[in-house]
Amino acid sequence: MESLVTIDGQVRRVVMPGVPGTAPPDAAVRDDIRPHGSTVTWSADPSAYCSDHERATRRNFAERLAALKGFDFAGEHDPAGIYMRPLYVVPSDTLPSTDVAQSLGISSLHDLFGGVVPRPFVATKAITHGVAGPSAARPEGWDPSFAARVPQAVLQGFSAFSRDDARRAGRTLLEAGPVRVKQVRATGGRGQRVAADAAALDACLEGMDAAELAAHGVVLEENLDRPLTFSVGQVTVGPTTLSYHGSQRLTRDNAGIEVYGGSDLTLVRGGFDVLLADSGLAPGLRLAIDQAMRYHQAVIDCYPGFFASRINYDVAQGMGAGGIWRSGVLEQSWRLGGASGAELAALEHFRADPACWRVQASTHEEYGEGVLAPPGAIVHYQGIDSRVGPLTKYALLTPHANAT
Repeated sequence: MESLVTIDGQVRRVVMPGVPGTAPPDAAVRDDIRPHGSTVTWSADPSAYCSDHERATRRNFAERLAALKGFDFAGEHDPAGIYMRPLYVVPSDTLPSTDVAQSLGISSLHDLFGGVVPRPFVATKAITHGVAGPSAARPEGWDPSFAARVPQAVLQGFSAFSRDDARRAGRTLLEAGPVRVKQVRATGGRGQRVAADAAALDACLEGMDAAELAAHGVVLEENLDRPLTFSVGQVTVGPTTLSYHGSQRLTRDNAGIEVYGGSDLTLVRGGFDVLLADSGLAPGLRLAIDQAMRYHQAVIDCYPGFFASRINYDVAQGMGAGGIWRSGVLEQSWRLGGASGAELAALEHFRADPACWRVQASTHEEYGEGVLAPPGAIVHYQGIDSRVGPLTKYALLTPHANAT
């Protein structure tokens, strides 16, 4: 069986290996130009992360990941398709079960850009906090020991899977100060409201669908005043692992709502130990990295079957109730995210310059018409999204002065 693939910008006819009656693999194209596998995108949920800019960004990243791995980019995954193996998957979201992963041929972090969880709720904000008491509702597979493992790594809060449990949990938190109510599947800072009293809390909860609450839950958390949000993450693609820290920026979308606007990152070649080896880290940043590491290890220990090649943790620091400074992991991301443009730019640079060990990179999401990306920017989306309107997304990279 033959297939047309694109290699170094040229369309070539390739004999698919492993198909009876075909020529052996080395008869297809020369070893120095033949791709060594296929990279595909895959939609975990057709109704999620499916806007124009998300689809276009995912394709852009998947094409670049294919180039990094020396694979052919084969488009959106087709269950009936025949692909050169191995297959590398770039999903829209965290894979919700090991069964789904196995159906795609994913058995380790080297088979995808993202992560796999044993149950869907593990991929959401809901696991960050415990439920309010032994009788509180919780999904099947919930591990109460997770919350017991991370009290020093998260803010004060509860997860709830019913409106009554949410009311009780919220009132407990209101005794100390305002409460932030967070929809667990919302992203980019959306789906959050702050309740200063019981009446406001009830108003937040009344608008929530009971079935949605039971299936996915809601997070109730102490509110921080003007918090600084750090991003702490790690990515592994092929033989290269990079780790990073940075901070997020907010912007206003075309409706005037404050949303995620980008990240400013420092990325190093290697693991978290390389990040922490920097003696110049500010104490708050060092704490944020440590809290992210604690949270990540607790997921590994409490939810067997979890693995990820792309991890990102948001850690917020600011003033809580009574003017007490607080720090804690807000949520996790084991899928393509806002920082992925910087991650890909760094991976590409590390591959091009093996002596480089550290870069500065930033991602930018700018709404409105007439946006011009600066010189040197790597633009991964520019257009008019049917849902959010005009949007430009790009990354900038600067090698560190002492990179070589």
